[in-house]
Amino acid sequence: MKKITVYCGSNKGKNAIFSQGAVALANEMIKRDLSLVYGAGNVGLMGVIADAMLAADKKVYGVIPQKLVDIEVAHQGCTELTVVETMRDRKWLMAEKGDGFIAMPGGIGTFEELFEIMTLNQLAYIRKPLALYNLNGYYDGLLKFLQHAVTEGFLHQAQLDLLIVGDNPAEILDKMAAFEPKYIDKWEVK
Repeated sequence: MKKITVYCGSNKGKNAIFSQGAVALANEMIKRDLSLVYGAGNVGLMGVIADAMLAADKKVYGVIPQKLVDIEVAHQGCTELTVVETMRDRKWLMAEKGDGFIAMPGGIGTFEELFEIMTLNQLAYIRKPLALYNLNGYYDGLLKFLQHAVTEGFLHQAQLDLLIVGDNPAEILDKMAAFEPKYIDKWEVK
């Protein structure tokens, strides 16, 4: 892994621990000489992680739709800033550029990106590790719901097991580095 795509909020959240967690993740990526791929925002947790990476002279690849450039949220300090037409283009390019994915706390956009990568991995369109950075228990409710989906027969445990979950950046990146994708040739339909 050389480039990690990080999905995170365009807001910082109400608790300073989220910004601290973004810096902690950046510091661990810096220590491992990893580059950042992200949504190119200069606001929220997106701006926090990008600024931390750039301050250490690490490569930051931003991908952003023109509409967001127009409202002045593009981070002009990115090593490489790619402007695309649509959010769909943005998500696909971010998926292509990254060797692995981490979803930090965020909102609807982060949730959408998380589930898209889960789907792409499940269907073997990609074979890359995906981690949920469960900082301060942010995703506890979602994890409970995903387990409920398994219990109710709408999600296979093997699909859920592809998701790496943790609250420590070093452990998350270690698990991502050791990731061995396990794909089921035929999903059992009930």
